[in-house]
Amino acid sequence: MNTIPASFPSGRKTTWAGALFPGNYNLAIGYLRAFIVLLVVAHHAVLAYHPYAPAPAASLVEQPRLWQAFPVVDSHRSSPISMFASFNDIFFMSLMFLLSGLFVWPSLKRKGSGHFLLDRMLRLGLPFLLAAAIIAPLAYYPAYLQTGAPSSVAGFWQQWRTLGNWPAGPAWFIWLLLAFDCVAAILYFAAPKWGERLASLSRNAWQSPATFFWTLVAISAVAYLPMEFAFNAFSWASFGPFTFQTSRLLHYAVYFATGVGIGAYGLERGLLAPDGSLAERWFRWLFAALLTFAGAMAVIIIAIVTRTRVWEVLGDLGFIVSCAATCFAFLAIFVRFARARRPLLDGLTANAYGIYLVHYAFVSWLQYALLPVAFPALAKAGIVFLTAVVLSWGSTAVLRRIPAVARVI
Repeated sequence: MNTIPASFPSGRKTTWAGALFPGNYNLAIGYLRAFIVLLVVAHHAVLAYHPYAPAPAASLVEQPRLWQAFPVVDSHRSSPISMFASFNDIFFMSLMFLLSGLFVWPSLKRKGSGHFLLDRMLRLGLPFLLAAAIIAPLAYYPAYLQTGAPSSVAGFWQQWRTLGNWPAGPAWFIWLLLAFDCVAAILYFAAPKWGERLASLSRNAWQSPATFFWTLVAISAVAYLPMEFAFNAFSWASFGPFTFQTSRLLHYAVYFATGVGIGAYGLERGLLAPDGSLAERWFRWLFAALLTFAGAMAVIIIAIVTRTRVWEVLGDLGFIVSCAATCFAFLAIFVRFARARRPLLDGLTANAYGIYLVHYAFVSWLQYALLPVAFPALAKAGIVFLTAVVLSWGSTAVLRRIPAVARVI
């Protein structure tokens, strides 16, 4: 979401950012990244029907600008959507950053810092600029239409220019990943062995993933809790088109670095080894993921009701533990079961990066088109999701027929 799709079976072995990497195509990681892309599309598809979605804004300029998260708001709502959205929010961005780090170290060793950065600028920087400049305004135009203002591109542009920043939508992930890659390249230039030192943390993960899990929990707690105390869980920072969730900045950096360490040690002999303990005990990790999510949600609800700092801290800890457990569960499931090639999944994986880049515009316009339709919220969400996947997949496949585009995505 080298970011959401890890490697694509498109005739050459690539990371999500498109960089070549040595070794055989990793089926489990490729399919997992494609699956996460589908979760991203589904997450955005259901937000219009979230039971706590705000009313449409009277203007794009007014505060708070919740339309950036809810471009279209439907009067039809569904309570199960709240649970689905909460489940996604707890883990999927963290897992995306972890997966994005897996092939960074082999790529740095093969290319060196300079070539690595040039490659990332092409495969992350350029798509980010295009997504922010074209896809984001297209996706947010329905939010302007819901304000009740006259249907006018000039009117939309006038409000857009007065925002003080340039909302980029889901593309925020792309630029932040690029920033992490830049830090990794600078560190490699200054200390060429830092990846091997990070890899040492993965040495015993093959046999003892639980120890690795609690290490990750402890480090992410140190990174997340001070940021959450200083800001809050819902705070976002923005400058121009560059936006990120303030409290989770270091938390995401920890997961990215974790991915770098796992990749530096080796996917076939570390935490993600096909015959390792994580894969063999996938059911335990799935149970742990469900249990910790239920516990985290219960504590968070109590914290919201009581508004006491103690419960808020416990809710933060619940988020940290549930995030790590769910990430481990999905890693375990895909490493354990994604062992045979499937043409449909290969096609999805090959186009996953493009789907991530363009889906937001399709989602918001489909939600807007369905506003007058008297279908249940879950039916509308399903229609938006499936149609957005088909349209995003198809448009990406067409664009990738252009050699210059295929080189990037």
